[in-house]
Amino acid sequence: MLPVSCSLFPVSCFLLHASCFLGESGAGKTVAAKFIMSYVSKVSGGGDKVQHVKDIILQSNPLLEAFGNAKTVRNNNSSRFGKYFEIQFSRGGAPDGGKISNFLLEKTRVVSQNPGERSFHIYYQMLEGASSEQRENLGVTTPDYYFYLNQSGTYTVEDMNDKKEFLDTMVCLSACLSVSQEAMSVVVLAFPAFLLGVPQDGLCSKLTSRMMDSKWGGTTESIAVTLSTEQACFSRDALSKALYTRLFDFLVDCVNKAIQKDQEEFNIGVLDIYGFEIFQRNGFEQFCINFVNEKLQQIFIELTLKAEQDEYVQEGIQWTPIEYFNNKVVCDLIESKLNPLGLMSVLDDVCATMHAKGEGADQTLLQKLQGQIGSHEHFSSWNKGFIIHHYAGKVSYDVSGFCERNRDVLFNDIIELMQSSDLVQTLMKCTPHYIRCIKPNETKRPRDWEDNRARHQVEYLGLRENIRVRRAGYAYRRAFNKFLQRYAILTKETWPRWKGKERQGVLHLLNSVHMDQDQFQLGKTKVFIKAPESLFLLEEMRERKYNGYARVIQKAWRKHIAVRKYVKMREEASDVLLNKKERRRNSINRNFVGDYLGTENHPEIRQFVGRRERIDFADVVVKFDRRFRTVKRDLILTPKFLYLIGREKVKQGPDKGQIQEVLKRKIELNKIQSVSLSTLQDDFFIVHEEEYDSVLQSIFKTEFLSLLVKRYQEKTQKKLPLKFNNLLEFKVKKGGWGPFSSSGSRQIQFQDGQGDEAVLKPSGKVLQVSIGPGLPKNSISTRVIETSHSHLRPLITVGVMLGPVSGPGAGSTNCSLVHCRLQRRRSKEVKPLPGSGRPKPAPKPKPRSPQCRALYAYDAQDTDELSFNSDDVMEILTEDASGWWFGRLRGREGMFPGNYVEKI
Repeated sequence: MLPVSCSLFPVSCFLLHASCFLGESGAGKTVAAKFIMSYVSKVSGGGDKVQHVKDIILQSNPLLEAFGNAKTVRNNNSSRFGKYFEIQFSRGGAPDGGKISNFLLEKTRVVSQNPGERSFHIYYQMLEGASSEQRENLGVTTPDYYFYLNQSGTYTVEDMNDKKEFLDTMVCLSACLSVSQEAMSVVVLAFPAFLLGVPQDGLCSKLTSRMMDSKWGGTTESIAVTLSTEQACFSRDALSKALYTRLFDFLVDCVNKAIQKDQEEFNIGVLDIYGFEIFQRNGFEQFCINFVNEKLQQIFIELTLKAEQDEYVQEGIQWTPIEYFNNKVVCDLIESKLNPLGLMSVLDDVCATMHAKGEGADQTLLQKLQGQIGSHEHFSSWNKGFIIHHYAGKVSYDVSGFCERNRDVLFNDIIELMQSSDLVQTLMKCTPHYIRCIKPNETKRPRDWEDNRARHQVEYLGLRENIRVRRAGYAYRRAFNKFLQRYAILTKETWPRWKGKERQGVLHLLNSVHMDQDQFQLGKTKVFIKAPESLFLLEEMRERKYNGYARVIQKAWRKHIAVRKYVKMREEASDVLLNKKERRRNSINRNFVGDYLGTENHPEIRQFVGRRERIDFADVVVKFDRRFRTVKRDLILTPKFLYLIGREKVKQGPDKGQIQEVLKRKIELNKIQSVSLSTLQDDFFIVHEEEYDSVLQSIFKTEFLSLLVKRYQEKTQKKLPLKFNNLLEFKVKKGGWGPFSSSGSRQIQFQDGQGDEAVLKPSGKVLQVSIGPGLPKNSISTRVIETSHSHLRPLITVGVMLGPVSGPGAGSTNCSLVHCRLQRRRSKEVKPLPGSGRPKPAPKPKPRSPQCRALYAYDAQDTDELSFNSDDVMEILTEDASGWWFGRLRGREGMFPGNYVEKI
């Protein structure tokens, strides 16, 4: 069922589809139809209106089953009516309407049932499930009290709880009819005649007599004619059947009104009709039901076996015809209006000559049938009726009551319906999906399989012939223009449209996916593809193309959003420092990256951050301690916390001597009191917290501060205090020995100097920072963010630049630092193996690179840094605007702070 459902729904917005459920009575047609409607309802989207339509569609099934299904000998829940359910869709694929067409309601079941059968479920549900108040209001009792229900002696059904089913039916009634009072009126109509609200005497009079008008002379007289017992019973039954039929039509009309839409667009049709029936005694009802199934079988043959083979011949496709039984000859036997007349035409002639009483009419019918169509190969007669050789087998019909029941308008309408109705025309226009239901046994129990019965159904349903045609034929066929339209995206020559002949365009597409020549044929107007796998290849290639273009669009859109985001961030960052602090030339126009550490690739850093905590900013910064000594820390900002992560050597255990990440500080954003900065272009900032403060230096301070201000306001609903002064004071953490042991404060004095690099001179508890003038305080960003990747600079490895360095633009400086940081991270992950038997080093050549002399001693804080003493001379390999230079000392290369040295 799932493949059929999947093939129906995705393309319903472009083609008309119909699902036809065929099989014997009790084979599971109605259940299969409910599966498809449930699937379509679950996989489709929509709002409140669409959901309302879905609810009505699903709840109409149990409602119509209660009033239209009954227990028969072959099926405990047999559909005693046919329905064609149209699920209507909008252009967006949402089910926004529907329509139910009902026909062939077996209204004779209201007044009589065969042994072992029941009337419609609603009677027994009501009598079993009604509350005491409802019983009193309706005046109902047990089923065996009523003549219309006690004829068969069967009142219950195995595995069916009538009391529970009644509650479910009432829920569905309220949902489909919307008003509970109206729903109760429906229940009232289903019960004894006095509840109709008509006078009892008047009803009795109309059932036992009729008025006959007679003209004598110029006057007209009305005479009350008393009916015979047979005629009175006929009137009673006719009224009961008419009432129930109108009730059922009323229910269907209420459902249609609840889900109707103004105009039809696209739809899926679900046809659920009586199964083929063969009983010990088959009357006029079985004849009509089996004729409808015969007609549907003919439609199946016309749209599958015959149409497919005829199409191959018309298109000039190489094909070996496959023999099959065409049941058109049986349909003509029943419905033909030409000479020789069909069975229905003969029946109509006999009924037209009937008088008030129908005695002998059925025998007259049998005699005429023997005389006019007795020689037909699919017809034979016996003493009480006739036999028709249907596609499902031979069925003997008892002609008793044929003429009387043929006068019923319902069955005449049904015959016309199946001969020339809109239903047949609709089915012929649709793309059919046939669901053949096989009845495994007659015991109505699971896991009971009768091989002979199943084999017989497979044979008469024509499944073997259909499989042979499908296997020998082509799984897919499509007109050239539609094929080109669907798969044009596969090549640039066919997109957006093919300019040459359609046939050549189709061939070009098939060759572009390297489809084997034996897997397709080109007809006169259509292309035929043999194996489903070849079609799947086309669909997969098409899906990949669309997926690729969708990714391009997504990438462009995300890039656009990111550019807007960072433009806004840069503007906000400029506003934070505007008219308060001088700006550095290499930072005012640079792009913001956020994560300069690549934390996604470093779980050793991510371990300190919450699993679902977003990292807004991450970078390596310089931290100053109480003695103004520097140490590197990883600074990480999230929406809730500020992290400082350092590295220490493991002192014991199996990892002794290795460098390990350590969480040095974790500050909640709402505990930050303020942030202090100078008015010069330096990179210093102090984060003030209640316990002690952190003095940090970062070239990305503007980006960090803008994010910190934003996250602080989100967390506390207050603005973060920013203080600007050239004399900054900060609290230090208690600890240590000597004059610096106690907790207290330190100061940083900023003063004008020379150059863009800060020169540090510690003196006791004061650090003097000298730096040249930067851009004016009122400077703002003017450069448009680049959208290409041409500004990326190569990584720095072993002191050699891999490729030319771009110009002094801010973007290039920014990205080079990112790559440099990532490279430094990687450099410590894999350590080179120590060499053995090193030869005596050759005399050092005269250095060609610039050199520098250390002003202060420095202890390396990471494995990729150099340690040196005061007055050591180092070779400068690379200078970086970040303040970290790359050089060589005593044969070892690494990073070192540029403000600790002077060039010589």
